[in-house]
Amino acid sequence: MLAISGINQYYGGSHILRDVSFEVPAGACTTILGRNGVGKTTLLKCLIGVVPTRSGSISFKGANITSLPPYERARLGIGYVPQGREIFPRLTVAENLEMGLAPKRGRSKLPSRIFEMFPVLKEMLNRRGGDLSGGQQQQLAIGRALAADPKVLILDEPTEGIQPSIIKDIGNVIATLTKGGEMAVLLVEQYYDFAKSLADHYLVMSRGEIVTRGLGRDMDTENVKARLAL
Repeated sequence: MLAISGINQYYGGSHILRDVSFEVPAGACTTILGRNGVGKTTLLKCLIGVVPTRSGSISFKGANITSLPPYERARLGIGYVPQGREIFPRLTVAENLEMGLAPKRGRSKLPSRIFEMFPVLKEMLNRRGGDLSGGQQQQLAIGRALAADPKVLILDEPTEGIQPSIIKDIGNVIATLTKGGEMAVLLVEQYYDFAKSLADHYLVMSRGEIVTRGLGRDMDTENVKARLAL
């Protein structure tokens, strides 16, 4: 679904991403793990087009999208849930969700599955986003991304600052999305147990590079958790 080949990026003279290459297949959750500052969020911003790549290529369903602006990537079917949620606090829940319809020209109705996955959003449609708890805001951010029916859903640390009960709900939603076989999920996460529970494939980043990769079921035997502490 999504193929990344030889991506390099710099901030000033600092080499932030170093020849990063991997694939994100449909019907699976690909998880990227790594400590703070290794380039995970920069990588995601390159994938959605907010940060241009210095070299390398990004392909979506076989088409090169490296030079496309973010809104074109969204129209093609790439959804993004940023770290920190970045909802609109003064807009209602309904208005926040409707913002997710922007990439789909002419569509005015929200997919019903958003409310099936996150019933609390239906109960709070008229409340302002800023009045929701952190966990509810995260559900809103994911719902907003799902409004455009993406083929690839990219999530940047969705468990950050979230209570355990909602972490479990978010995990169930991610598992449901990939189970259908059509959607690809790319998950950046520091919470090892959450990542392990969802990962079909994993990648570990260090200093801007992919240093190890494998199948999610092998994360414990390959001692991935210990690698993250180095």
